[in-house]
Amino acid sequence: MLVPPAKIVIAGGTGLVGTALWQAMREKGHEVALLVRSTRLDFPPGVSPQPWTELDAALEGAAAVINLAGEGIADHRWTPSQRLRILESRTLSTRRIVEALGRSRGSCALVNTSAIGYYGYRSRNPMDEGSPSGEGFLAEVCRAWEAEADAARGIRVVRLRLGMVLAREGGALPRLARTVRWGLGARLGPGTQGMSWIHIEDLVRLLVDAALDPSFEGAYNAVSPNPVSNAAFTETLGRVLHRPILPVPGWVTASALRLVLGSLAEEMLLGGAFVRPTRLLAQGFEFRYPNLGGALQDLLG
Repeated sequence: MLVPPAKIVIAGGTGLVGTALWQAMREKGHEVALLVRSTRLDFPPGVSPQPWTELDAALEGAAAVINLAGEGIADHRWTPSQRLRILESRTLSTRRIVEALGRSRGSCALVNTSAIGYYGYRSRNPMDEGSPSGEGFLAEVCRAWEAEADAARGIRVVRLRLGMVLAREGGALPRLARTVRWGLGARLGPGTQGMSWIHIEDLVRLLVDAALDPSFEGAYNAVSPNPVSNAAFTETLGRVLHRPILPVPGWVTASALRLVLGSLAEEMLLGGAFVRPTRLLAQGFEFRYPNLGGALQDLLG
C-alpha cells in the first residue's frame, strides 16, 4: 500500500522486531519517534528517541503508535517475580499509552502486539482469530494485555498476535540453528506440538500496514499460513543446514527441558498450537515467505 510519509511512535523499538521496524520505516521516509528509557542512545537522522516521561508530546501529530514493549518471555525461568515482570511490563505500558491517547486530540491509531500464547498450548486442531482463549500463564498474560488495548476509546485499535519470529539477528532461530550445526539437533518432546512462525520481513510489512491502513482493526494472527509441528520444523532446519537430526526419544528431551526451565518449557517448548492467519488472508495480505523451507533458506542458507 502506497502511503505518504507519516509520523510513527514505536514503544519497545530497541528490540529485535522494533529495530527492524524503525529501520524499514525510516527507509520509507516516515518520521519515527522511539519511546525509550534513556535518550543517550544514538540513532540515525529521521529517528528521534523520546523519553516515556514525554509520551504526550511524542504522540502529537502521530498517525499511529506501535507498542512492542515487554519483558522477554524466555529470558529467565518463570519464578513468581519474573511472571509479574512479564505481565506488568506489558499491561502497564499499554495502559500508559492508552491513557495518553485519551488525552490526545489527534486521531492516532494503536497497534498493540500480543502473542499466539493467547490460545494456550492446544491440540492439533488449527486455531484462528475466532478460536477461544486457552489456559496457562501465557494465555492469562495475553488476555490482560489485549484488555488494556481494548480500553482505548474513539480510535482504531489493532491487536497483532505474534507467533515465533524468525530472524537471523536474534530470537529463537540462531540458538536452534547453532544446536543443529553442532550436531545436537533433536525434536523437543513428542514433536507433534505446533510451531506457528513468521519471517521477520513479513512481520515488519504487516506492522507498517496495520499502522497506516485504516482497514486494519481488531485481532489478527501474525503468523505464516503454514504452521508446522516441532518435528517438521527440526527436520527442515536440518535439511537447510545439511546436518543430521538425532533420533533422541521425546521423553529424554522433555525431561531435560522441564528440569532446566520448569513451566516455561511446558508452555513454550513442549506445548504449542497450529495457528492460522485467517483474517490476514481474507484481507489480502501477501506473505513473501509463506513456507518454512523458503524462510529458513533466506535466513540461514
